[in-house]
Amino acid sequence: MQGFLDIVNHIFTPIIQMGSGVVMLIVITVLSMAFGVKFSRALEGGIKLAIALTGIGAIINILTSSFSESLQDFVKHTGISLNIIDVGWAPLATITWGSPYTLYFLLVMLIVNIAMIVLNKTNTLDVDIFDIWHLSITGLLIMWYANQNHLPAALSVVIATLAIILVGVLKIINSDLMKPTFDDLLGAGSNSPMTSTHMNYMMNPIIMVLDKIFDKFFPGLNKYDFDAAKLNKAIGFWGSKFFIGMLLGFVIGIMGDPHVSIESVKNWFSLGFTAGACLELFSLIGSWFIAAVEPLSQGITNFANKKMAGRRFNIGLDWPFIAGRAEIWACANILAPIMLLEAVLLSKVGNGILPLAGIIAMGVTPALLVVTRGRLIRMIIFGTLLLPLFLLSGTMIAPFATELAKKVGAFPAGASAGSMITHSTLEGPMEKIFGYVIGQATTGQIAALITLVIFTAVYLALFAWYAKEMKKRNLAYQASTDK
Repeated sequence: MQGFLDIVNHIFTPIIQMGSGVVMLIVITVLSMAFGVKFSRALEGGIKLAIALTGIGAIINILTSSFSESLQDFVKHTGISLNIIDVGWAPLATITWGSPYTLYFLLVMLIVNIAMIVLNKTNTLDVDIFDIWHLSITGLLIMWYANQNHLPAALSVVIATLAIILVGVLKIINSDLMKPTFDDLLGAGSNSPMTSTHMNYMMNPIIMVLDKIFDKFFPGLNKYDFDAAKLNKAIGFWGSKFFIGMLLGFVIGIMGDPHVSIESVKNWFSLGFTAGACLELFSLIGSWFIAAVEPLSQGITNFANKKMAGRRFNIGLDWPFIAGRAEIWACANILAPIMLLEAVLLSKVGNGILPLAGIIAMGVTPALLVVTRGRLIRMIIFGTLLLPLFLLSGTMIAPFATELAKKVGAFPAGASAGSMITHSTLEGPMEKIFGYVIGQATTGQIAALITLVIFTAVYLALFAWYAKEMKKRNLAYQASTDK
């Protein structure tokens, strides 16, 4: 098996190392042509999607780098010691793709996805191939623990593969469940093919629990809740993306430098203008995803009408096709200083991360949008409650991420040899904890095995309950459409 993995990696690694933009350019172009789209149209869609992904990544990097200096200054002022380096998603993706098993897990999930489509267990074709690394990191975490516990290599691969298949199947099912909500949020109607298989949305079941609690115990707060679009209409520019961004840039700037001077005020305005510009650009770039998948969507529709009696297929994309919704960014900016304060408070009870590269909490805000359907107050409250889960899971995987980075030669050059690295808002914190629990169970200890059984049962029961609730929501969408 190792020989096969080496050959596959030799062929595909150079492409993967070019980044998600190049990978998705190739995937969308080839896939569109496979469904009968002309080369020029297929290439057009691939290039647009690559540009959209690049644009989203660039803007997140601008926000992160702009905020990081102020946040570091805040930590210096307070004397807090948080020694795990938050390197963000890109280095973690590079590290994960540096393992030969990531391509193996990708092959497994391609087979699973095709089998589910053939057996009519899903209508979603997962094209978000680059982001398999979110799933792979859970498998690699399991194998890392299994190796530490001296399990045979072949057995550790089998255990990791079973875990990957379980989570991967739930991820694909979730993409079908979310499709009508995406249609509603985009205002695109049921003819839109877009949904997401991103690990981000595996937080939905926990958010749904919070949403139901909110409905039961705090129904009166609904009249105060709002979405950004309605706020814009009601109060004009005070609720606009650029004003919210500017205001929160000010907050970050003041946290880093609370002393009033010409230089500090200048920095406050600079951060405010940067954040405001980024929020506006996110909305613009979000629309590019819709245009990018149109050729593939038409090709799939034509194929389904000719070959499969008109069966509709969904396209499982990366999360940013929904990035045009202002609530994502308003919530993310509000959560940024909240997460920093939580990191400081939790430093006494297990958190070791200073959130810098992950300070824009993309690991949770898109899921908050889907479950709450844009109710901003709920998004902020639920995000505040859930961010500690990300910080603690990120701290938990830091030894694994650090060792893997050194093994594949991707450890940050500027970091000291004794430092550890992680990502503060890495998608799928529950799945990382799942990987940790499975890893502990490889010791064979009875307590660890019982913990694994209980965790798995709760994890699956929670998803089953969430699926039932989403089906009720989808029936309501259908009834509204029929009416």
